[in-house]
Amino acid sequence: MAVSIDPRAVPVAGTDAHLLAVPATQLTAEALRARFAQPPVWEPEIWRERKFGERAPADAAVLLPVVLRQRPTLLLTQRTAHLSTHSGQVAFPGGRVDEEDTDAVAAALREAHEEVGLLPEFVEVLGTLPTYTTGTAFVVTPVVALVRPGFVLQPNPHEVADAFEVPLDFLMNPAHHRRHVAEWEGVRREWFSMPYDDAGRERYIWGATAGMLRNFYRLLIA
Repeated sequence: MAVSIDPRAVPVAGTDAHLLAVPATQLTAEALRARFAQPPVWEPEIWRERKFGERAPADAAVLLPVVLRQRPTLLLTQRTAHLSTHSGQVAFPGGRVDEEDTDAVAAALREAHEEVGLLPEFVEVLGTLPTYTTGTAFVVTPVVALVRPGFVLQPNPHEVADAFEVPLDFLMNPAHHRRHVAEWEGVRREWFSMPYDDAGRERYIWGATAGMLRNFYRLLIA
């Protein structure tokens, strides 16, 4: 979503508390491996956002790093405020697919290393989700992976203002998925937000990041 919209100022149109949460038993390493080894028949809920601007499409990849703590978490970043796109937003580690990247998985691993210092030897890639096209014309491949604890992060201060973890069961509970609708530049736009209280600090997850998490939820609940 464009930074011209203050997402916190847009009223909540509704939540999805009526939908089932993904059981904790399906958020373990074994269950996640099994889900990607034999995925069910499912469809992503969101394929693309309404385009704004004239940016040419560009391939990108992000890592959805599930950290294998006693209560599994998802590693996320807060982007720095000066970046040209999605500045200041909560995001997955990731970025453009470069020419030297063999595929989206390689790009996601490289970007995670460059952005937060996550070494590939701590990462076990499970698979990918369908592409998600942002309003800024990035065609993003989400790469889901398990991350073994013991890593030491070194965020790149040019790109990452902060790195933090959110419990996976919180994100996979649709009671925490808030819907928003707004008219902007004559176009109706809809998106999800998933604000998380991190010891008194709000982590405002919304837009493309929330959309890809919603698709991850759809895969796990299918």
